[in-house]
Amino acid sequence: MGVSAGYGEYSISPLDVIKTLLGLQTDNPDYEFVIHTLRLPRMMTAFLVGIGLAIAGTILQGLTRNPLAAPEIIGVESGAGLAAVSLIVLFPSVPLFVLPIAAFLGALITALLVYGLSWNGGSSPMRLILIGVGVGAIASAFTSLMITFGNIYDVSQALVWLAGSVYGRTWQHVQALLPWLMVLIPISFVWARELNTLNLGDDVARGLGSAVGWQRGFLLLVAVALSGASVAVAGTIGFVGLMAPHLARQFVGTAHEGLIPTAALLGGLIVVLADLLGRSLFAPIEIPCGVITAAVGAPYFLYLLYQNRNA
Repeated sequence: MGVSAGYGEYSISPLDVIKTLLGLQTDNPDYEFVIHTLRLPRMMTAFLVGIGLAIAGTILQGLTRNPLAAPEIIGVESGAGLAAVSLIVLFPSVPLFVLPIAAFLGALITALLVYGLSWNGGSSPMRLILIGVGVGAIASAFTSLMITFGNIYDVSQALVWLAGSVYGRTWQHVQALLPWLMVLIPISFVWARELNTLNLGDDVARGLGSAVGWQRGFLLLVAVALSGASVAVAGTIGFVGLMAPHLARQFVGTAHEGLIPTAALLGGLIVVLADLLGRSLFAPIEIPCGVITAAVGAPYFLYLLYQNRNA
């Protein structure tokens, strides 16, 4: 993160970045403006978005007992994207804080639809994935329709947003996302034990005294809210919610008390690293961080799909 804050046309060493963040005197007075106004909001947005998507993916994988479940795989991100693009194209003058609410509603409707259609006395991992892909494709088609008939200026904004980018993000975007995370992250930590119980199976969870239906619905709401708020701020950054939980399990195992915070940190760092690579690989041309995560995450998803082909 220190390297990311210092990288750019106006290069700043990591030591000077740390001094500037701590309020210590540096050799160049311009460092404070460059870091605090231009680079730190972008980096913090990337980190917070990664945290939100990673926790959402961890919760969804725990709820469904499905290692392939993630917001972008089961169509939740597509639903959030459709709602947000509709708002950008149809009501371009709405305040920024309305965008996470619209994205949350779009993600919630999509999640309920996918979960309802895939339920047949239980939720098969493959059925959930296939229906999620189908519903996500329908949402993406309607998103393309909105872009086709929208105003050219509003459409250009929507297209940049759909690519999944933190370019031009300011402290206003951080302030729009932060309240959601401040409420939802502690809830996910508190409910980690219940998520462990649900992960044992419905019959075992009921035997241990858990209200399975209510708890599953509440945790699904938390995951959808985290995903929707993150997508609203940075666009559709895919595969973070899939990769971060799998990587975290390699460090701390499957217990959600350790898995959720570890996946959150890894998710934040994945998006920060993707943004740094997008800025540096073909500089001065910038590649959206969503393109970088998709380039890595899509092959990783195919690998996981092959591993779980008999599930």
